[in-house]
Amino acid sequence: MTQFGESFVGEGADAAHVNTVLGESSGPVETAWVTALATPRAGHVPFVATVTSGTAVRPFTLFVNKATIESDRHAELTWGAAHAGLAAGVMEAVAEGVVAAADAPGLLLIAAVWVNPEAENEGRVFENNKEATLRALRAGKEGRPFVGEALSARHAPSNAYFSAS
Repeated sequence: MTQFGESFVGEGADAAHVNTVLGESSGPVETAWVTALATPRAGHVPFVATVTSGTAVRPFTLFVNKATIESDRHAELTWGAAHAGLAAGVMEAVAEGVVAAADAPGLLLIAAVWVNPEAENEGRVFENNKEATLRALRAGKEGRPFVGEALSARHAPSNAYFSAS
Protein backbone atom coordinates (compact mmCIF):
# COMPACT_ATOMS: atom_id res chain seq x y z
CA MET A 1 0.00 0.00 0.00
CA THR A 2 1.31 3.45 -0.89
CA GLN A 3 1.73 5.96 1.94
CA PHE A 4 1.51 9.71 1.37
CA GLY A 5 2.95 12.16 3.89
CA GLU A 6 3.36 15.91 4.27
CA SER A 7 5.02 18.12 6.84
CA PHE A 8 6.05 21.74 7.25
CA VAL A 9 8.63 22.55 9.95
CA GLY A 10 10.26 25.82 10.92
CA GLU A 11 9.72 29.48 10.25
CA GLY A 12 10.86 31.98 7.71
CA ALA A 13 13.19 31.28 4.82
CA ASP A 14 14.88 28.33 6.57
CA ALA A 15 11.63 26.36 7.00
CA ALA A 16 11.18 22.98 5.34
CA HIS A 17 8.22 21.56 3.45
CA VAL A 18 8.50 17.88 2.59
CA ASN A 19 6.04 15.62 0.75
CA THR A 20 6.63 11.88 0.73
CA VAL A 21 5.36 8.95 -1.30
CA LEU A 22 6.42 5.55 0.02
CA GLY A 23 5.53 2.33 -1.73
CA GLU A 24 6.63 -1.08 -2.85
CA SER A 25 9.39 -1.26 -5.43
CA SER A 26 7.25 -3.50 -7.61
CA GLY A 27 4.30 -1.10 -7.85
CA PRO A 28 3.32 2.30 -9.22
CA VAL A 29 5.79 4.12 -6.97
CA GLU A 30 8.61 2.36 -8.81
CA THR A 31 7.33 3.66 -12.15
CA ALA A 32 7.09 7.21 -10.78
CA TRP A 33 10.50 6.92 -9.07
CA VAL A 34 12.34 5.73 -12.17
CA THR A 35 10.53 8.17 -14.46
CA ALA A 36 11.43 11.12 -12.22
CA LEU A 37 15.06 10.00 -11.97
CA ALA A 38 15.34 9.61 -15.73
CA THR A 39 13.75 12.95 -16.64
CA PRO A 40 15.58 15.83 -14.96
CA ARG A 41 14.77 19.34 -16.14
CA ALA A 42 16.48 22.71 -15.82
CA GLY A 43 16.79 23.63 -12.14
CA HIS A 44 15.37 20.30 -10.96
CA VAL A 45 17.71 17.32 -10.79
CA PRO A 46 16.24 14.34 -8.91
CA PHE A 47 18.91 12.14 -7.36
CA VAL A 48 19.29 9.13 -5.06
CA ALA A 49 19.71 10.41 -1.51
CA THR A 50 22.76 9.26 0.43
CA VAL A 51 23.57 9.13 4.12
CA THR A 52 27.25 9.54 3.27
CA SER A 53 28.93 9.58 -0.12
CA GLY A 54 28.45 6.15 -1.59
CA THR A 55 25.95 4.98 1.07
CA ALA A 56 22.40 5.27 -0.23
CA VAL A 57 19.48 5.88 2.10
CA ARG A 58 17.37 2.74 2.62
CA PRO A 59 14.68 2.55 1.49
CA PHE A 60 16.15 3.97 -1.69
CA THR A 61 15.01 7.59 -1.66
CA LEU A 62 14.64 9.95 -4.59
CA PHE A 63 15.27 13.58 -3.61
CA VAL A 64 13.23 15.93 -5.80
CA ASN A 65 13.66 19.66 -5.29
CA LYS A 66 10.41 21.65 -5.55
CA ALA A 67 12.08 25.06 -5.90
CA THR A 68 14.08 25.86 -9.01
CA ILE A 69 17.70 26.39 -8.04
CA GLU A 70 18.30 30.16 -8.19
CA SER A 71 21.87 30.67 -6.93
CA ASP A 72 25.02 28.87 -5.86
CA ARG A 73 24.00 29.27 -2.20
CA HIS A 74 20.52 27.92 -2.87
CA ALA A 75 22.10 24.90 -4.61
CA GLU A 76 24.46 24.33 -1.66
CA LEU A 77 21.59 24.42 0.84
CA THR A 78 19.33 22.22 -1.28
CA TRP A 79 21.87 19.57 -2.23
CA GLY A 80 23.82 19.91 1.01
CA ALA A 81 21.91 20.68 4.21
CA ALA A 82 18.41 19.77 2.97
CA HIS A 83 19.68 16.56 1.36
CA ALA A 84 21.54 15.57 4.56
CA GLY A 85 18.48 16.46 6.66
CA LEU A 86 16.24 14.33 4.47
CA ALA A 87 18.67 11.40 4.66
CA ALA A 88 18.91 11.70 8.45
CA GLY A 89 15.11 11.92 8.72
CA VAL A 90 14.54 8.80 6.63
CA MET A 91 17.10 6.81 8.58
CA GLU A 92 15.63 8.07 11.88
CA ALA A 93 12.23 6.81 10.67
CA VAL A 94 13.80 3.40 10.04
CA ALA A 95 15.54 3.43 13.43
CA GLU A 96 12.23 4.27 15.16
CA GLY A 97 10.29 1.62 13.23
CA VAL A 98 8.13 4.13 11.36
CA VAL A 99 9.50 2.33 8.31
CA ALA A 100 10.30 -1.26 9.24
CA ALA A 101 13.98 -2.04 8.64
CA ALA A 102 13.04 -5.48 7.31
CA ASP A 103 10.75 -3.87 4.72
CA ALA A 104 13.18 -1.11 3.63
CA PRO A 105 14.90 -3.11 0.85
CA GLY A 106 11.57 -3.64 -0.92
CA LEU A 107 10.39 -0.04 -0.69
CA LEU A 108 11.03 3.14 -2.63
CA LEU A 109 10.55 6.67 -1.33
CA ILE A 110 9.99 9.84 -3.33
CA ALA A 111 10.61 12.98 -1.31
CA ALA A 112 9.67 16.36 -2.75
CA VAL A 113 11.62 18.99 -0.81
CA TRP A 114 11.11 22.75 -0.68
CA VAL A 115 14.10 24.93 0.10
CA ASN A 116 13.37 28.64 -0.09
CA PRO A 117 15.79 30.44 -2.43
CA GLU A 118 16.23 32.99 0.39
CA ALA A 119 17.28 30.36 2.97
CA GLU A 120 20.56 31.15 4.74
CA ASN A 121 21.16 29.05 7.85
CA GLU A 122 22.38 25.59 6.89
CA GLY A 123 21.98 24.26 10.44
CA ARG A 124 18.29 25.23 10.51
CA VAL A 125 17.76 23.97 6.96
CA PHE A 126 19.28 20.61 8.00
CA GLU A 127 17.28 20.29 11.23
CA ASN A 128 14.00 21.44 9.68
CA ASN A 129 14.32 18.99 6.77
CA LYS A 130 15.26 16.13 9.10
CA GLU A 131 12.20 16.78 11.27
CA ALA A 132 9.86 17.45 8.34
CA THR A 133 10.91 14.18 6.68
CA LEU A 134 10.36 12.18 9.88
CA ARG A 135 6.98 13.83 10.46
CA ALA A 136 5.87 13.26 6.85
CA LEU A 137 6.75 9.56 7.07
CA ARG A 138 4.92 9.27 10.41
CA ALA A 139 1.87 10.96 8.88
CA GLY A 140 1.97 8.58 5.92
CA LYS A 141 2.15 5.54 8.16
CA GLU A 142 -0.72 6.79 10.33
CA GLY A 143 -2.87 7.94 7.41
CA ARG A 144 -2.93 11.55 8.64
CA PRO A 145 -4.46 13.92 8.33
CA PHE A 146 -7.71 12.12 8.98
CA VAL A 147 -10.67 13.34 6.92
CA GLY A 148 -12.27 14.80 10.06
CA GLU A 149 -9.16 16.88 10.76
CA ALA A 150 -9.16 18.29 7.24
CA LEU A 151 -12.89 18.99 7.42
CA SER A 152 -12.48 20.81 10.73
CA ALA A 153 -9.77 23.05 9.29
CA ARG A 154 -11.71 24.04 6.18
CA HIS A 155 -13.25 27.18 7.74
CA ALA A 156 -9.87 28.82 8.47
CA PRO A 157 -7.39 27.67 5.84
CA SER A 158 -3.84 28.85 6.37
CA ASN A 159 -0.26 28.11 5.47
CA ALA A 160 3.15 29.74 5.81
CA TYR A 161 2.17 32.45 3.32
CA PHE A 162 -1.55 33.02 3.94
CA SER A 163 -4.19 32.93 6.66
CA ALA A 164 -7.93 33.32 6.01
CA SER A 165 -8.66 34.12 9.65
